[in-house]
Amino acid sequence: MKSFLLALAVAVLFATFVFPYAHPTVSASPKATADTLKQLEAEFMKAAAEKGSEGYMSYYALDSVELPNGAPAIQGKANIAKTMGFLDDKNNHLSWTPVGADISGSGDLGYTYGTFEFRSKDKDGKPTVERGKYASIWKLQQDGTWKVVLDMGNSASQPN
Repeated sequence: MKSFLLALAVAVLFATFVFPYAHPTVSASPKATADTLKQLEAEFMKAAAEKGSEGYMSYYALDSVELPNGAPAIQGKANIAKTMGFLDDKNNHLSWTPVGADISGSGDLGYTYGTFEFRSKDKDGKPTVERGKYASIWKLQQDGTWKVVLDMGNSASQPN
């Protein structure tokens, strides 16, 4: 009887250590790359174009920080959302192009940077174009999605 219990204990220990590695779970996903973040940027821009501020903010983490050009930092998704209503005006068009990206060795933090263009009309109805550069820091969330945790940019307004 003792040998049976010993064999059973060894089998349980063996199964505990071997089977989790022999059969990866379905939820296991491939490691993100710089191209993953560039693809997310394209989806992010499409969401902003189609759904305005709601689509734009869907890519921000709850604890995100915005560093607007020439203004104080804005803490938290809810506070940032209060400043993004301009994206709901169909006369405004924001587009951006990622130039570079990278992911940390741990695979849970990354960044993108590139250029942006914002077309709108001034108070007199004249077209304006604002061009600049941006950098965004992305973080892998507990639910497996990537969200922007810090966004910053600089620009200069120019008449069209």
